[in-house]
Amino acid sequence: MIDASADDRQATLSLRKVQALLGLPLHVVTGLIDAGVVTPTRGPRHAWRFTFQDVVLLRTAHRLRTAQVPSRKLLRALARVKGGLGPLPLSGVRLTAIDRQVVVRDGPLQWEAESGQLLMDFDTAAAPVVQPLGATEVDWFAEAVELEATDPAAAIQAYRAVLAADPSHAAAWVNLSALLCEQGHCDDAVQTLDEAIVHLPDDADLHFNRGIALEDQQRFDEAIGAYERALALRHDLADAHFNLARLHERAGRPHRALRHLHEYRRLSR
Repeated sequence: MIDASADDRQATLSLRKVQALLGLPLHVVTGLIDAGVVTPTRGPRHAWRFTFQDVVLLRTAHRLRTAQVPSRKLLRALARVKGGLGPLPLSGVRLTAIDRQVVVRDGPLQWEAESGQLLMDFDTAAAPVVQPLGATEVDWFAEAVELEATDPAAAIQAYRAVLAADPSHAAAWVNLSALLCEQGHCDDAVQTLDEAIVHLPDDADLHFNRGIALEDQQRFDEAIGAYERALALRHDLADAHFNLARLHERAGRPHRALRHLHEYRRLSR
């Protein structure tokens, strides 16, 4: 059972629970605290207490460490990003790892967190993707996956070619919607997923991705519905439980949040 404070709206987790939940080494957690990236409160016996926002941020740190970003680089990068946000929460920033560097994504732009250097401008128009005569949807899908990192606009064209040939290609729908959202077109991503669900109504991943796209549009109640539909189709989707925990905590429903966080922890063991 995950501990909650007396005030439901201030439900918090202990350091032990956070470490058990995320598997982060103690020195990474304390380093994030020392750098001011996370700011847990002190509870009984002066023990740290972490909010759900802290857990979201620590989970990002865990994902970056899994991508082999060194601890020292991770701490410096997160502290630098935090310092540039002013009063905005770091937990709302999209962070990823490229070549063991922490990268900040903002719509179609991305930059290296430590230096602030812009890495790529995705607004540049892409050249049309050309496949040999007789290319199949398998060829188009392989081409799209290859193009995602270097030419997202061309990758989008390639995924659309896959779906024109085979509207039941679930992976193409998922990848296309995720790429659209990364490019700052989450409204198009939601429409794309709505179309996908017409063809594949029982695909849990499509409903899960729809929840992510709706969250990015701040349509939180609809996102909750999408995540719940995903779980109804596949109850072991750990990330759906985690996202529901965040959204319920945000809406002031800590008991529901704690229940989903408990399920996330159980499924992530």
